[in-house]
Amino acid sequence: MGRISVDIYPLQVGVPLQKVETFGKYLGGSPSNVAVAAARYGRTSAVITRTGHDPFGEYLHDALRGFGVDDRYVSPVPKIPTPVTFCEIFPPDDFPLYFYRYPTAPDLQIRADELDLDAVRDADVFWVTVTGLCQEPSREATLAALRARGKRGITVLDLDYRDMFWPSREEARAVIAEALPHVTVAVGNLDECDTAVGEREPHAAAAALHAAGVELAIVKQGPKGVLASQINGDGKEITEVPPVPVDVVNGLGAGDAFGGALCHALLAGWELERSMRFCNAAGAIVAGRLACADAMPTADEVEAKLQEAVRA
Repeated sequence: MGRISVDIYPLQVGVPLQKVETFGKYLGGSPSNVAVAAARYGRTSAVITRTGHDPFGEYLHDALRGFGVDDRYVSPVPKIPTPVTFCEIFPPDDFPLYFYRYPTAPDLQIRADELDLDAVRDADVFWVTVTGLCQEPSREATLAALRARGKRGITVLDLDYRDMFWPSREEARAVIAEALPHVTVAVGNLDECDTAVGEREPHAAAAALHAAGVELAIVKQGPKGVLASQINGDGKEITEVPPVPVDVVNGLGAGDAFGGALCHALLAGWELERSMRFCNAAGAIVAGRLACADAMPTADEVEAKLQEAVRA
């Protein structure tokens, strides 16, 4: 549930946006990308979001269906255009984003009274993002969905903090505090964890997320890999997994690939270390490709990447 957009990505790598001559058009928006990534593994997925009532909105419907993602919960908003997102690509680690979604976007017009709460409750995995909490009516709709779900199954909050969508980090932290008690899994990088719980040290961040009610805390540490901390009946299990080496083309979709792989791994019931290695490999594959949704790998591709990493 949450953001969707049309990604307009330059086809020239390492060129400033003002000098780019050709672009590719792709489905974008973090939770929508996660739904696509999960579908790549044969999972049945759908996204709750909204688009403009325009050709770009129709393109997103076509793209979702083409990826095997159910679009029945995607509705148009009159008079608000479908957002587009541009980026610049300067590998290995500089990918500025330019969001055209102000003062609001259709996906921030999701309303609580329009939700299919039975579908929300029945999903094996329900995935929401912090961006969906940044503005009304999407904020109340997201919280209403989480309350109605009641921590059933696997309920994930992608910490996905983007400062341009919020008046302040402090406001974001206060709203995130309302959401955390309703989720079983939280995933984010060090800066996002700082926003959520005021901790940047990975183990402290995981502990703070647990204290807020999260059972599985996943902290992305960039070049240091991923820390995953899980509370279960036997106490707490912690694992740290290094990143999978990759020649980066565009790092923007790696986190969403990680998210789709996480959905797959959790549904498969894998042990924690295997899950994190699979997620890291999926993220590495997409970091080595240009697009986001179009670049999401299959399970066979991820397993091959893992074997390649072992041989290396």
